[in-house]
Amino acid sequence: MIKVKQLSYALSLVGIAFTTGYSQDTASEYVAPSEAVPKGEAPRMKVQLLNHGEPTKQYAVIFYQGDEAFSGLLKFAEKYHITSAHFTAIGALNGATLGWFDPQRKMYKKIPIQGQHEVIGMSGDIALYQGKPVVHTHMVVGTPDGTTRGGHVLAAYVSPTLEVMVTVDPVAMQKRFDPDTDLTLIE
Repeated sequence: MIKVKQLSYALSLVGIAFTTGYSQDTASEYVAPSEAVPKGEAPRMKVQLLNHGEPTKQYAVIFYQGDEAFSGLLKFAEKYHITSAHFTAIGALNGATLGWFDPQRKMYKKIPIQGQHEVIGMSGDIALYQGKPVVHTHMVVGTPDGTTRGGHVLAAYVSPTLEVMVTVDPVAMQKRFDPDTDLTLIE
């Protein structure tokens, strides 16, 4: 009888672990929003002004083999003094790290993407936080077997190209820190 109770108790703990989703998660699998910043380089990135209309401007920001796109978008925003924009992109990657925001932990769970993948869709925005541009982007990638994976972009390594179409908006968007989530959110 004791073994049955012990087994029953052990199974209930396993059930709790699986239902909470934390059974095999380690601290290294998570990153705080404040640490989810661009860390790579995009030396081959090219920028072309497509339209200088009023009240918006449109740019093509093109990345090439080996460029880290998240870092490149931030450098683009800084160089061109972007205070508010939105963008979409298509292309391909050879490796990325996406994230899923865990509201209980107030952290992103890392989703490693290894190997060659198609960028089915990427969208995002650029806004200001404490006077500096911040890039917020999500992406869906297609795997070799046709399935998809997606999330918040933490890093994206281009192979062979990523074509980002950016529309600069006329009014600056501001972000503020939200203590309930530890995220910076658009006001």
